[in-house]
Amino acid sequence: MDLYPLLRPLLFALPPEFAHALTLRSLQLAHRLHLLPLAIHFDSDPVTLAGLKFPNRLGLAAGFDKNGRYVDALGSLGFGFIEIGTVTLRPQSGNRKPRVLRLRQDQSLINRMGFPNDGQEIVAKHLVQRRYRGICGVNIGKNANIPLDAATGDYIACLRALHRCADYVAINISSPNTAELRRLQHGERLRSLLNALVETRATLQRETQRLVPLFVKVSADLSDDELSDAAHSAIRCGIDGVIATNTTVMRDGLADENRNIEGGLSGPPLLARALHAVRCIRATVGCGMPIIGVGGVMSTADALAMRKAGADLVQIYTGLVYRGPALVRQIVRTLANA
Repeated sequence: MDLYPLLRPLLFALPPEFAHALTLRSLQLAHRLHLLPLAIHFDSDPVTLAGLKFPNRLGLAAGFDKNGRYVDALGSLGFGFIEIGTVTLRPQSGNRKPRVLRLRQDQSLINRMGFPNDGQEIVAKHLVQRRYRGICGVNIGKNANIPLDAATGDYIACLRALHRCADYVAINISSPNTAELRRLQHGERLRSLLNALVETRATLQRETQRLVPLFVKVSADLSDDELSDAAHSAIRCGIDGVIATNTTVMRDGLADENRNIEGGLSGPPLLARALHAVRCIRATVGCGMPIIGVGGVMSTADALAMRKAGADLVQIYTGLVYRGPALVRQIVRTLANA
């Protein structure tokens, strides 16, 4: 029985960030007490991409579990992969609260979190203790007080610290909530960062005999030429895949009175932009490079549209907030039968 429609009004009566934390703690408790059903369809559609075997094609996007504390509990919902983070080298508190807003009329969220997290050292300790059998990726970024010219050092240090416990690493250069971060998506800045990370990964592989794929996460707000340039750079530098897309700063077609509040928008208004970005990147990279499609997936039809656009894997976030855990089972089953 799906209880989420009954619980959602209670959760939505609470401040969004508090409701999110309460949901995660409750899910963790239910998991530890063995109250959650086994993840039906968990292994229903296995696919191997970038050398990793994903039990199914649906994942949880970064931001839901920032510190890797709840991977096992979230995994019990049936996700084939979970991406945690964004994780930075040093702990940081993020932007001032309130920093998450629900746009109920648009079934959307605006967040301006600013990468609050416990830092790579604590996150690594959480991840080595996980029992989740699916794929666990780690999304990494730079600390807010690090100048853009010194950002590469932060990313390299994060990769070194998390390499041993991540199944893949996602390079977040596209969040709109860290000043100037999105400038890293362009030209020589991007190629320099990606080359440095690929070289570091090669050194770590020689030392550990463990290959960890690298994915780069791009913005929904890039032009077609910028998306193609970023994809070409990813190929030339030896990056394994692309995640498209992060949240948007655009506010086209919104009805909610709070639509112009600053931050990254997620939910249905993002879907068309994300689908377009996936199509553009797929046209650039051909069939060889894996693409994870994310942004505005709220239904099985949206997930199928992502696959049709060219995404090999699909992630959700806001859909889970508005639709609840039943959406996971529905999408996993639908993608397996598509």
